[in-house]
Amino acid sequence: MGLDKGKKQKLGEVKEENNGTEHIDGELVISIEKLQEIQDELEKINEEASEKVLEVEQKYNEIRKPVYDKRSDVIKSIPDFWLTAFLSHPAFSELLTEEDQKIFKYLSSLEVEDSKDVKSGYTITFNFNSNPYFEDTKLTKTFTFLEEGTTKITATSIKWKEGMGISNTDTEEKKGNKRSHTEESFFTWFSDDQQKDDVDEIHDEQIAELIKDDIWPNPLTYFFDEADEEDSDMDDGGEEKGSDGSEDDDGSEDDEYNDGNEDDN
Repeated sequence: MGLDKGKKQKLGEVKEENNGTEHIDGELVISIEKLQEIQDELEKINEEASEKVLEVEQKYNEIRKPVYDKRSDVIKSIPDFWLTAFLSHPAFSELLTEEDQKIFKYLSSLEVEDSKDVKSGYTITFNFNSNPYFEDTKLTKTFTFLEEGTTKITATSIKWKEGMGISNTDTEEKKGNKRSHTEESFFTWFSDDQQKDDVDEIHDEQIAELIKDDIWPNPLTYFFDEADEEDSDMDDGGEEKGSDGSEDDDGSEDDEYNDGNEDDN
């Protein structure tokens, strides 16, 4: 590819700076141009490698799909699986309100699907059983990576049942750092993105990445974390504590007995 205009200009500036003190001969120019050719060759190889990686990822996405489907079928037989997994995640445990948790009980399956070419985006889908909160049985959020480096975000507009719409509840005025119920709810993630600013869009992508990269690959890890915490609480509760909060009071009677014998002596 050779040196571009900017690099040639930079090389010319170096020549001017050294003019009169140290002569830069043509060999240096030739060496730099050769170096640029090598870098161009490496760049071409890297581009080819990236394409191969995408091809492999596409292939294995097809292989994973029926396995993910089989996993989803088994998960449906485990009560509150997704609710437990999300609540065990440090970020989502803070994000899900009590009302959100009630809605999550109707979540039957979760899906994360890359675009066909892998590199242009992905879609996250929440599948719900019939529930008293909204008409939808499927809520989706799609992230499309555009050529200019921005991300186009589209989401399902939730059709809330009468009196149940979290997005339709009267929002209280902000007081200090206190947020309204609408702002706190996880389901505002599906609200109209045209009304969101840049900070909200970044937050949208952060949530999506946590689902895509943390929970989706192995939700069982988080489900077991919750179970482990419950087991740990039971173990802590089962230990006998002394009246002063210590784990053992057995030595107290022996101490009193010994003290009494010492007095008799």
